[in-house]
Amino acid sequence: MSVRKIGTYVVEEALGAGSFATVWQAVDPVLDAKVAIKVLAENWAQHEDVRRRFIEEARILRRIDDEAIVRVHVIDELEDGRPYFVMSLADNGSLSERLREGALPPTESRSVAMSVLDCLSVVHDFGVVHRDIKPANILIEEGNGRVLISDFGLARALDD
Repeated sequence: MSVRKIGTYVVEEALGAGSFATVWQAVDPVLDAKVAIKVLAENWAQHEDVRRRFIEEARILRRIDDEAIVRVHVIDELEDGRPYFVMSLADNGSLSERLREGALPPTESRSVAMSVLDCLSVVHDFGVVHRDIKPANILIEEGNGRVLISDFGLARALDD
């Protein structure tokens, strides 16, 4: 069995796939840390506008660089030319996954809602509008339960 790699990262499993990209869980062998890697889908790789938006998403995340937002560590390209970026991993899944188990208790619902509002406040302070807030884009870190916002593919800078 061959080991699948993206750059120097060892891929463990797919975390999710959308129309434009797939997110993989991987391990950074140098730091011995789990990361998430978002890779532009093959069928969109030749579309310059989609490619530009994908890279802009990584740049927006990198520019915000706040603990309320998924952090980008690396932007690079696969051998086939498709861009990818390496991000922090929210290892407790998404709010969408959590809600499949049932409704949140009122105190937890309030806590998550307030955390999302705090995250959005940070995003807006950086002059960005997310435009795609939904449970699948709200991630939860294991252990501390911290809420993070992800998927800035539709985000726009306010000056745009």
